[in-house]
Amino acid sequence: MGDTQDWAAGPGAAERARSVLAAAWSCAVTADGAREEYVGAHTVTGDGGVLLDVPEDSALFAAVLCAPRGEPTAVLEFADVAPVPVRRRIRARLWLAGFFSQRGARLLFQPTRVVLRQPSGAVLIELEEYVAVRPDPLATAEAQLLTHLADSHPDAVELLTRLVRPESLHAVTGVAPLAVDRHGLTLRIERTRAHGDVRLAFHTPADDVSQLTERMHALLAQAGAVACPRALQRHRADGDR
Repeated sequence: MGDTQDWAAGPGAAERARSVLAAAWSCAVTADGAREEYVGAHTVTGDGGVLLDVPEDSALFAAVLCAPRGEPTAVLEFADVAPVPVRRRIRARLWLAGFFSQRGARLLFQPTRVVLRQPSGAVLIELEEYVAVRPDPLATAEAQLLTHLADSHPDAVELLTRLVRPESLHAVTGVAPLAVDRHGLTLRIERTRAHGDVRLAFHTPADDVSQLTERMHALLAQAGAVACPRALQRHRADGDR
């Protein structure tokens, strides 16, 4: 279920894909009929390639050495998981199809096809756009930022719900910060059997964490000038019983 606010700027599909890749800690690799999982074993090149550290005795390394021209076809899969516990935590999946080549003791993966799947659906990203775009500047800090907001400032999260349309708070059971990027903050609105996401836009994009702090203070100041929604007041009263 999706809740809607007025349109708010957000990252495009190519930028979103590069952000998922930049923040991912693990990946699944399918090549030569085999699938292997790697954790903390990859780094990303400036053009969106993937350098992978794999054991020399692994099936993947052998596939690279034995394939014609040393370029086996492969698919890499990355999952974007919300750092805050919510229903359906996977926010997006990224698939890169392409080929591996050997780079010293590591393998270099060069994508030839990029697909991003979000709740709104899957999109095929133009390779030239994927190579040219850069990740969101907050992508690698997002997990720590959201966890800190949820754990240390639940009062601020509740205050921000004053910026949400009252109808989107009907039957609410909880609210959590789901995502943040340079354009805005997304809140997850939880209900007993459903959920929705609401995006709160910053007045201007944030290019780093210090600018994000200012944008968040601006949102909180805006929220502080709005009366508490009655739906949330009822939820708070029910929770205090």
